[in-house]
Amino acid sequence: MRIDASNKSYKELNAAILKNPDPNTQITGCCGQRYIADGFSGKKIEIFGTPGNALGAYMDSGEIFVHGDVQDAVGDTMNDGRIYVDGMAGDAVGYAMRGGEIFIHGNVGYRAGIHMKAYGQKRPLMIVGGCAGSFLGEYQAGGTIVVLGLNAGSEPPVSYFCGMGMHGGAIYLRTKILPADLSDRIVASEVTRKDMWELMPKLEHFCNIFGENLNEILKTPFYKLTPDSGNPYKQLYVANYQ
Repeated sequence: MRIDASNKSYKELNAAILKNPDPNTQITGCCGQRYIADGFSGKKIEIFGTPGNALGAYMDSGEIFVHGDVQDAVGDTMNDGRIYVDGMAGDAVGYAMRGGEIFIHGNVGYRAGIHMKAYGQKRPLMIVGGCAGSFLGEYQAGGTIVVLGLNAGSEPPVSYFCGMGMHGGAIYLRTKILPADLSDRIVASEVTRKDMWELMPKLEHFCNIFGENLNEILKTPFYKLTPDSGNPYKQLYVANYQ
């Protein structure tokens, strides 16, 4: 089913998607409608245009593919499913996501992956093809963020305060130069063979979806950022009842 979103509010657009008995929906003429597919499950949505804030927030399963850029808070607190963006994204992508996967072909803004966490058996994943703004992975508690920096040149693929306050999970940076301002509470190490073995299927998927060359990507080294074992921020998130 195809829906022309040109003259529809986000409420009308979401209602039309939900009424469609076919799980596959194609949306054209999207221009800033917020909250598309928030809390949805089992839907496969293809979007042409620019969705507004909170695309796929609280998403529980299914798939969204955007041909274009997206605004802020994509995948906010999503629980499962996949979101693909063949373009760039605004701030706070994957805010507090606790499951599912987000693939961004281009750049992301500030605070991508902030408060990302693992939940039960769920391990959220975000892969950014371009560069990330400041505060990537701020207070990250679980899951995996990968920044490929395909347009970074010789500079680090992230801006200031990467991983600030993180106390769980991992950030992978494809770069020859680490950010100069990494916190001393973050451990930066070259990736192991096991790390790459785990990442490889996701990198292959990214390349297949967006038409990138995996062999070229692998020519540049990857570094893994994790919080040190004595990270004091953990105490802010673990209750002490003694």
